[in-house]
Amino acid sequence: MGKSLAMCMSLLRVLLRLVGVRSQAVEIEPGTVVHFWAPVENRSKTTIHNEAKRKPAVVFLQGFGFNGISTWLFQMLALAKDYAIYVPDLLFFGGSATDRTERSPAFQAECMAKGLEKLGVEKCTLVGLSYGGMVGFKMAEMYPDLVDSMVVSCSVMALTESITRSALERIGFSSWAHLLIPETFEGVKKIAELCTFKSLALPDFFYRDIFQDMFINYKKERVELLEALVVKDKDFDIPNYPQAQRIHLLWGEEDVIFTKEIARNLKEKLLEGKATLHNVEKAGHVVQLERPVAYNRQLKKILASLHAN
Repeated sequence: MGKSLAMCMSLLRVLLRLVGVRSQAVEIEPGTVVHFWAPVENRSKTTIHNEAKRKPAVVFLQGFGFNGISTWLFQMLALAKDYAIYVPDLLFFGGSATDRTERSPAFQAECMAKGLEKLGVEKCTLVGLSYGGMVGFKMAEMYPDLVDSMVVSCSVMALTESITRSALERIGFSSWAHLLIPETFEGVKKIAELCTFKSLALPDFFYRDIFQDMFINYKKERVELLEALVVKDKDFDIPNYPQAQRIHLLWGEEDVIFTKEIARNLKEKLLEGKATLHNVEKAGHVVQLERPVAYNRQLKKILASLHAN
C-alpha cells in the first residue's frame, strides 16, 4: 500500500473504532471469505449484539472499482451513532475473494446475504451505489425477508445490452472493462473525471497509490464480473419487488453514466412509480463522495422515514 493510503487507512481505523465499527473477515464457506466493516464486538458479545439489534441495520454496497470503506467512509461516520452499519467488500474487492467460478450479481448477492446472516443481521436497509445497487436489487429479489428497504444511487436493476451501448457511447469507451479496469494511474484519473461533476484536484501520487492498492489485484476476475453483469435485453424480466414502496432513488443530478433520465425511467416504468426519486445537485456518479454533506442530509431523512416506527 502506498504511503498516502497507508496513513489514511490508519486514521480511518481509529475513527471507525471510535464510532463502534471494526474490520472483520467472515468465511461464507471454505474458499469464500467476505470482509466486513461491522459493529465492534467488545467485552460482551451479548451486549453488543443486543445494542446492534436495537439499532436498525443499514448495509452499504460499493460501486465497481473502489472497496467498501473508500466508497462509504463519510456515510459510515455520519450514521454509526444511530444505525448498525455493515459495509462489506464485494467479492474481488478489498479483502473479499472466492475460489468458486461464479461471477454473477446473484452469486455476489448470495455471499453478501450469507455473510450478514453469520453476523446476526435478520433485516436491513440496503444502500447501493452503481454496481452495488445492481447486487442490492438482486438481494432484494432473492432475500425479501432480509432486505426490508433500499436506497439506490446511480444504478439500474440490471445492466442490459441497450443500457450498456448507450452509456458507453455517451462516455466514449468501447467496453466497461476499458473504463473500470485501468492499466495505469492515468486511467484512475479518467474514472474520477467521469464520475464527478467537478473534477477532483488530487496530486498524481495519490492516484498512483490508489491504482497500486485497488486496481492491480484480481484483474482477470473483475473482467469476468463485468462480462457476467451485462444481460441481453430479451433475457431481462422485471422482478416484482415486495419492497417497491420502500425503495428510494438518491441520484447525482449530473451523473453521465446512469443519467437522471435513467433514474426517472427506473422510478416510473420499472418500479411502476412506487419508488421515490431524490436528486443531489452539482454531483455526478459518485455523489456520496463528491457531495457527502448534501447526500447524507437526504439519506438521513430517508432512513428516518423508513424506520419511523
